[in-house]
Amino acid sequence: MPAPNVLWICTDQQRYDTIHALGNEHIRTPNLDRLASEGTAFTHAFSQSPVCTPSRAGFLTGMYPATVRGRQNGQAAPPEGELLITRMLADAGYDCGLVGKLHLAAAHGQVEPRTDDGYRVFQWSHHPQPDWPENAYIQWLERQGHTWDELYQFPPGAYSGPGMPAKHHQTTWCAEMALEFIDEQRGGPWLMSVNPFDPHLAFDPPPEYLTRYDPDALPAPDYVPGELDNKPRFQQTDHHGAHGGHGKSCADASDRQLREVKAAYYAMIEHIDHHVGRLLDHLDATGLRENTVVIFHSDHGELLGDHGMLQKGPHFYDCSVRVPLIVSWPGQVEQGLTSDALVQLIDLAPTVLDLCGRPVPERMQGRSLGPILRGEADPHDHRDAVYCDYLNAMPCRKPPAYGAMLRDRQRKVCVYFGDALGEGELYDLTADPGEHVNLWDDPARADERREMTLRCFERSVFTMDPWPPRVGYY
Repeated sequence: MPAPNVLWICTDQQRYDTIHALGNEHIRTPNLDRLASEGTAFTHAFSQSPVCTPSRAGFLTGMYPATVRGRQNGQAAPPEGELLITRMLADAGYDCGLVGKLHLAAAHGQVEPRTDDGYRVFQWSHHPQPDWPENAYIQWLERQGHTWDELYQFPPGAYSGPGMPAKHHQTTWCAEMALEFIDEQRGGPWLMSVNPFDPHLAFDPPPEYLTRYDPDALPAPDYVPGELDNKPRFQQTDHHGAHGGHGKSCADASDRQLREVKAAYYAMIEHIDHHVGRLLDHLDATGLRENTVVIFHSDHGELLGDHGMLQKGPHFYDCSVRVPLIVSWPGQVEQGLTSDALVQLIDLAPTVLDLCGRPVPERMQGRSLGPILRGEADPHDHRDAVYCDYLNAMPCRKPPAYGAMLRDRQRKVCVYFGDALGEGELYDLTADPGEHVNLWDDPARADERREMTLRCFERSVFTMDPWPPRVGYY
């Protein structure tokens, strides 16, 4: 069998509970539903950070973010020697392309510097706003005779609202460029990374999609007034303004405004779903589907008003770090399987190598999902726990925040360091799946807190770089 192609779709800031077929009755995602029916959906997939750069550094290398020195937004380009899976596949004869976001290095006030990433085609657009002339999406708009300011409709200062019309949207551009890349292939395997900026803030879907959702028909955010009283200071601050008080405030928003945010968020995802369908249809029409691995996931989640906060930060709730993950390859990957195994995004790089018939480097810390995907292993068992951390990952928070999370089936612990040393969270996920009741200071849970904290510390130790290997006794 020839090496498969890989269509790797990664959205930005899409939480796990946003696919209709996997339990969200309020959202329309017919194409993601179809993809899940044609492949394997993982319902408990976790990012290694609630923030972009660390998460992406992790799943593109198969290693923990701190291990590959990719722990924060705004950092310099990764050091030489941190090998991306796309570089590995390019060296093995794959033609690799990217459209949209990469975000392994700083992209604020500058064009993101590239590492040795292996992409021959690099259509870079960190976000759609026209901050740089090098933004390939803005160049595409201009070739059509349009400007961003002419078409963008978002009301200044609003929590949510209409944005760019669908025809001219960055997500549409991502799909168009991906289709062009696929059509220019003439034999040999390829990998295409499709990385739209949505459904990231600013909650600004195409107006045609926003009208499809009635805010009053959607559930209110999952927030219990007073639940933040015994939670870390970062959450109390972010209740009054995301990103350390600099962003949108849940405390100042009305119930209606927060429902409108959710409507806009769902509309953005439905728009993404439409273009996922275009890509799948094209693979079918060109006869490429049978030999193409399709991966769909996100880099991290979105609070969306749950727990009284919007956006992201040093917060380890499932809505922040748990993401959708679907893998499909007709005839090779189990179809219609829903796996609730605990998996991590660093498992993706070794999984892709495994499915492509390539060796997995010993240094990789992720574990291939191939055995589950091929029906060779228990689909409900992969890891005993998942680990995530936030290590001064965003520069807007002063003093810096540091924290780590360990989550198993029944419990979650979050431990904070630096200025917040001694603060933490402990949740009984069986009794409190919504993570509203913090048991950190409950005397009756002291033994559980100690046990889980030690396990979290142990896991953080094992994120350290396993390379170079020991080659002698001393």
